[in-house]
Amino acid sequence: MIKSVESFFEESKKWKKEYAFLRMIILETDLKEDFKWGKPCYTFHGNNIVLIHGFKDYCALLFNKGALLKDDKNVLVQQTKNVQAARQIRFTDNEEIKKIESVIKTYIFEAIEVEKQGLDVKMKKTSDFEMPNEFKQELEKNSDLKKAFNLLTPGRQRGYLLYFSGAKQSNTRSNRIEKFKEKIHSGKGLND
Repeated sequence: MIKSVESFFEESKKWKKEYAFLRMIILETDLKEDFKWGKPCYTFHGNNIVLIHGFKDYCALLFNKGALLKDDKNVLVQQTKNVQAARQIRFTDNEEIKKIESVIKTYIFEAIEVEKQGLDVKMKKTSDFEMPNEFKQELEKNSDLKKAFNLLTPGRQRGYLLYFSGAKQSNTRSNRIEKFKEKIHSGKGLND
């Protein structure tokens, strides 16, 4: 398990050169390097601005409030339809990073300005998330489950709603709901 920024960069195999280059670009700004969620995270006055992370097919810079950036160069990617604030710039090699190095710096400085201005992404409320019919029906016939679900934190509620609605088939949604009833009754979230 990676335990520090240095070990992240030293132990990385697939994106080692790309990570090093991205790190160099970021450290040329006024951001402070930190280590959060097992990734190098760069902050301004303690607030998260951007982090470096990687996946099988790409490495990326993740801007925590990327949805507020102008994205004049159309390089920001929303990871999934449910990601509300964060946006990525993805890379598959150092050449891609070199091509847009100035754009990366511009976006970092814009992200710092967003933070200085105290801007926040307007997040959807839990009630704005889709509730699958199978779960609605289950809550209607099981008042104890409905009460337990309503007592969960909004984040835990969203986790369940996203997980249940993520299944394409009704049978799969019903099976997921059945599997997690006990956790909901226990006041636990999907990953607790």
